[in-house]
Amino acid sequence: MVGITISDLIEGFGPPAAVAVARGSEIWQDDVVFQYHGLSFYIHRDRVWQVGFSSAYGVSIGAPKTSVLAVLGNTVQDNGNHLLMPISGRDWPLMLRVNFLATGRVNTIYIYRSDF
Repeated sequence: MVGITISDLIEGFGPPAAVAVARGSEIWQDDVVFQYHGLSFYIHRDRVWQVGFSSAYGVSIGAPKTSVLAVLGNTVQDNGNHLLMPISGRDWPLMLRVNFLATGRVNTIYIYRSDF
């Protein structure tokens, strides 16, 4: 889903349930976000560069960090409040990011272009 055009997104998923803005720390980091049930597509110019999931790679929102580490295995990089795992086999580098609340439970799950 990362890399598809807005036209392909709407053709495949229909009109979004909601549209939001995600503000980055720099102006160039602002994104339009098309929100669907369980999915959020972050758009830069005319393409999706990041997708937010409620569940991916066996990880779900609300899961404890210990179970996420067990599911993802030893290819994951533990950065304390988030985990990173490269995803191979694509035309560009992709990364899985799992963010945690202070309680140690999954808050957000993203797959994004790590070269963007």
